[in-house]
Amino acid sequence: MTVITLGPEGTFSHELALKLGSTPLVLAPTIHAIIAAVARGEGDGIVPIENSEAGGVGETLDSLSLYPVYITGEMYMPIHHHLASLVSIEKIRVIYAHPQTHEQCSGKLEAWGVPVIHTSSNASSAMEAKKTPNAGAILSSVAASIYRMPVVAEFVENNAQNVTRFVRISRNPVSTGHVEKCSILIDPDTDRAGLLYDLLGVFARRRINLTRIESRPSKRGIGKYVFFLDYAVSEGTNEALSELQEMTKIKEMGCYARIEVPS
Repeated sequence: MTVITLGPEGTFSHELALKLGSTPLVLAPTIHAIIAAVARGEGDGIVPIENSEAGGVGETLDSLSLYPVYITGEMYMPIHHHLASLVSIEKIRVIYAHPQTHEQCSGKLEAWGVPVIHTSSNASSAMEAKKTPNAGAILSSVAASIYRMPVVAEFVENNAQNVTRFVRISRNPVSTGHVEKCSILIDPDTDRAGLLYDLLGVFARRRINLTRIESRPSKRGIGKYVFFLDYAVSEGTNEALSELQEMTKIKEMGCYARIEVPS
């Protein structure tokens, strides 16, 4: 099965796909392009969905809400960032970083006091820094090696326990085998006091563990939101979904298990 993930070479998504032995491997320019390609049946996708430091990945969540695709697995990968440059750290006048990377390394970046320019990926940061005088890039050790940029400051992330959760995206849901977690999108078509309390109560009454809840703008105007929920599979989950469907619109985004990542 073809696997599509975020390029260019040297992104954390690309590194993860290599660790998993994904082949053949196709690199796409954006997360939206990955999920659109999965919806067209061109392969499975690997995309980041949340980070322990910076939170949810908005582009992934928004794209999942647009396309008829499913989450069919999740992976956790430790994330370490380094400052790389063709000049010494004292000579750096601008730093290129992906927005999520910026958040994960905000402490060091603020301390350095150097302007930060956002890019579409850590690999893009490396390419921009190589062609810009007195520039640096925040990237992984793998990307630094690929793009032959010396590391001038190691482990610049805010938290040494920094982890990103990735998900595998497929055109069809998991049909057989062990599943541990499910994801849904709740799209309320009304706005009233106690709505979220009532929606979450469907799970609380059945003692179903919600492992994650995140709101995103619905794109239908200010103050209108959709909610992404992950919950542990347990007795009563089918009844909970049936009750939710009577209350509001939901999109089932798949049930899945954890995929272990080789070190």
